[in-house]
Amino acid sequence: MKKRLFSLLCLLGAVSGLFAGDTAYLFSYFINDSRDGLHLAYSLDGLTWTPLNHGKSFLIPTVGKNRLMRDPSICQAPDGTFHMVWTSSWTDRIIGYASSPDLIHWSEQRSIPVMMHEPAAHNCWAPELFYDEPSQTYYIFWATTIPGRHKEVPVIESEKGLNHRIYYVTTKDFNTFSETKLFFNPDFSVIDAAIVRDPVMKDLIMVVKNENSLPAEKNLRITRTTRIEDGFPTTVSPSITGDYWCEGPAPLFVDDVLYVYFDKYRNHQYGAVCSRDHGKTWEDVSDRVSFPKGIRHGTAFTVEKAVLDKLLRIHNFNPLVPDNIADPSLSKFGDTYYLYSTTDIDKGLSQAGTPVVWKSKDFVNWSFDGSHIVGFDWHKGHEYVNAKGEKKTGYFR
Repeated sequence: MKKRLFSLLCLLGAVSGLFAGDTAYLFSYFINDSRDGLHLAYSLDGLTWTPLNHGKSFLIPTVGKNRLMRDPSICQAPDGTFHMVWTSSWTDRIIGYASSPDLIHWSEQRSIPVMMHEPAAHNCWAPELFYDEPSQTYYIFWATTIPGRHKEVPVIESEKGLNHRIYYVTTKDFNTFSETKLFFNPDFSVIDAAIVRDPVMKDLIMVVKNENSLPAEKNLRITRTTRIEDGFPTTVSPSITGDYWCEGPAPLFVDDVLYVYFDKYRNHQYGAVCSRDHGKTWEDVSDRVSFPKGIRHGTAFTVEKAVLDKLLRIHNFNPLVPDNIADPSLSKFGDTYYLYSTTDIDKGLSQAGTPVVWKSKDFVNWSFDGSHIVGFDWHKGHEYVNAKGEKKTGYFR
């Protein structure tokens, strides 16, 4: 009876979010080997997730040894900008980075050399972003193996040489970064850390994967702290997941209900657990959630409904440039192509939007470069007299 009541409370909490009106939930993820880049899905209740853009990619990776875009983590800044980091290779010592004002127009991709100072580092896996409001600082943290650096744990043959710990850097502007430091050092191999702020308890919950393989753990645990700069206790909870291997936790509060979504990678399925009491007790609700086919490790995050509305309006992308544009003009300066165009996506056909600029070095992968025409009000109507002597109002395009 208690179990049924708990399930009902989880569902009721999710349903209440459906009618909130101002909030939507997005999920960033990859499919297959991640070479086609960023995918997004949306939900209004935290249970049913629907792919955006007909399941097509929003951004193709261009950085890293293997040009992958695994484990995309997205965080929205106070000014509305979306920042994203991702795993660029199985064996890179860098992570990928890009930003966007709307999840449609993306900046040029960059590499953040977070472990280049460690020549023996094997990897930089599953970087995550977290914005700490009190300090107005972004934390970027990821899993790395540095042979011989930490207490060894027994592993199966296929995982010899892997013994992960969580490292981090901080930044306020994504241009300058702190020195890389150790973030979480438990007595087990740990990957896939993700942090969420509890809106009621006002503390931070970090979900991590116990990666030990002998004996096999491969499950999710939680640990909590009140201030991120104090770190997280290395004594973690018992497993919050079931008798299956899982990874890639994505925590999300839907009202007072805490969901943690994850990849049951051996079963080729996505799952979830639910807590109605702020992480004290958990129930597997995998049979009540639905996700896009082939979804892999990503991040769940909350946005204003207007962000989702815009994403839903532009699902029919141009095959070359992912934007609704018109009147294109192309120039090449040096080794870079520049595409100038008008857009009416934000105003409709009655007015012109601000002209936009896209750029590319190979005519295949394009990045959004904003608008370089300033000091002109493109939304303002201008009166003119046509050939018949009639007064009209028009808009520059």
